[in-house]
Amino acid sequence: MAAAKIKKGDSVVVLSGKDKGKTGTVAKVMPKDGKVVVEGVNVAARHRKPTQQSPQGGIDRFEAPMSISKVALADPKDGKPTRVRFEEKDGKKVRVAVKSGETIDG
Repeated sequence: MAAAKIKKGDSVVVLSGKDKGKTGTVAKVMPKDGKVVVEGVNVAARHRKPTQQSPQGGIDRFEAPMSISKVALADPKDGKPTRVRFEEKDGKKVRVAVKSGETIDG
């Protein structure tokens, strides 16, 4: 399996959909499904009927998973979307932003 280009804790920019242009931090990555959960983006609402556990009922809001292809890593320099390349520095494999050439981790 290829190395992950987007990891938990990364800052990403949404490329398409209703939240296009928004930025957020990756809360969860689901590589088998090809999905990510980004904080504050793709918020879904579920209307709940009153139950014994929650007699009030109401609307639950939560971040729904979205396709990993809809997000791009935010460039560390200017915050704009960039692709990721892998390079070897000091014998370690590190992620590098294609746009600016800055290392993302390591």
